[in-house]
Amino acid sequence: MKMVRSMNYKRVQELRWDPTLGEWVMVSNIRDLRPWQPQDFCPFCPGTPETGFGWDILILRNKFPMLNEEPIPPGKYKFYSTAPSYGRCYVVVETPKHDIDDISDLDVTEIYKVFKGVKRKQEDEMRDPKAIYFLFFRNKGKEIGVSLTHPHSQIYVLPFIPVKVLRELINSNRYYSKKKQCLFCDIVNIEKEYGERVVANTDYWIAFIPFYAHWPFEVHIYPLTHIQLLSQLNTELTKDMARIVKKVLCGIKNIFEKPMPYMMVLHQAPLKGIYTFYHMHIEIYGMYRMVGKLKYAAGMETGGGNFTYDSTPEEAAHMLRNTVEIKCKE
Repeated sequence: MKMVRSMNYKRVQELRWDPTLGEWVMVSNIRDLRPWQPQDFCPFCPGTPETGFGWDILILRNKFPMLNEEPIPPGKYKFYSTAPSYGRCYVVVETPKHDIDDISDLDVTEIYKVFKGVKRKQEDEMRDPKAIYFLFFRNKGKEIGVSLTHPHSQIYVLPFIPVKVLRELINSNRYYSKKKQCLFCDIVNIEKEYGERVVANTDYWIAFIPFYAHWPFEVHIYPLTHIQLLSQLNTELTKDMARIVKKVLCGIKNIFEKPMPYMMVLHQAPLKGIYTFYHMHIEIYGMYRMVGKLKYAAGMETGGGNFTYDSTPEEAAHMLRNTVEIKCKE
C-alpha cells in the first residue's frame, strides 16, 4: 500500500552517513511515487512517449531515481552527516518484447546487445569526474519487489563505492600484498581444479557456486582473463559473457517447476584509480531454497550480518549443473 503525499510534500534526496557501520544510506522519498506492477499499461513497450519505435535496447533515465545529476542540498543536522545524492540512475530496457519471462529467453546476440549498450554507457559515464562507481544490476521476480515486469535491468552511477565491493577491494588488496597474486584468480583456479561447484563453462568464462555461498543458488561468473572493468572487455569476451549468462539464468529459471526470482549484479573496480589486484565478476543470487520457498535474510542475516546456508553449495551446484546441461542449449 502506497503512502499518500500530503499537501506540504517536500522532496528529499540525500546521502545519510551511518556512523555505526561506516556506510552511506541513499534516501529518496520520490521512489514511492513510481508505478507498481500496472496491469493496463507498460511504459517500456514500443510506442510509448519514452520509447518510440525501431530499437533493440534502450537506456532511459529513471523517472524515480535514488540519485540526481542536480541534487537538492541535503538537510542540516546537529549530529549526523549528510551529502548530496549526486549521480544518475538508468533503466536498461533489454528488448521490445514484453511477454518473455526472462532475459535468458532471448538469444545470445540479443543479450550481447544489452551488454554492449551497458558497456558504452559506462564508457560515457567514466568521463564524469564525480562518477566513482558504475553499478549494473538486474532484479527478477515480483517476490523480491520488481515494480515493472517488462524485461529490464538498471544502472546506478554512484558518488561512492558500494560497501560490499569495498570489502572485496580491501580483502583482495590485502591478499595481493601478502602473496603477490590475485585472490579471485586463485579462487577461479581452485574451483576449476575441484570442479564440484562449477555449473557452466565457455571459452573465456567460468560459472560456479562459491564455497562460501550466502544465497541458495548463488552463482559467480568470472572471466578467465584478469580484467578489472566492463569497459576493458573486447567484443569476443563480451559475446562470450552473454553466452554464459544465458546458460546460468536458464538453469536458474528451470531448476524448479516455477521460475526462480533472482538478483544479478556486476562487481567491478571503481571508475577512478588503479586496482590491478581486483577481478571483475558477476554475482547472481537465486532466491529459492526449494520450489516456491524463498530464502529470507532474516534475524541472523539482517540483524547479525552473517548468512546461514540450509543445504550445501556442492548439492546446489550439482542440481544447477544438471539443469544447465539438460535444458539450456544455446
